[in-house]
Amino acid sequence: MKIVLDTNCLLVALPKNSQYRLVWDAFRQRMFMLCYSTEILQEYEEVLTRFYSPEITASAIEILLKSPNTVQTIPYYKWDLISADPEDNKFVDCALNIGADYIVTNDKHFNVLKNIDFPKMEVIDIDTFRKMISP
Repeated sequence: MKIVLDTNCLLVALPKNSQYRLVWDAFRQRMFMLCYSTEILQEYEEVLTRFYSPEITASAIEILLKSPNTVQTIPYYKWDLISADPEDNKFVDCALNIGADYIVTNDKHFNVLKNIDFPKMEVIDIDTFRKMISP
């Protein structure tokens, strides 16, 4: 299974005491492929630095870059499907370019994708994803 993980979900999956830690642990156990673009990686680093120490941020980014179950892509086409927050389009463009199964996000701006027939992109929240990967 290939997913694109919105930054808000990565942020809550990292703490060891988080109810969403299972998502990070499942990634580390190679239970799914995590897809990203350079833009997404830059946002991950920028946002994680606001909430975590530079060491934790650097460690998380290094794990993402070195993991065999990450796939980097360069989206050459910009779909511009989310007008309410155009910054969210980087996740959609990445997912469509790589053929991801899901975008995992808690951001309501992505709900617009549920009403678009083409290109079709499945959007699920982190609770749904957590249930999908739970043992």
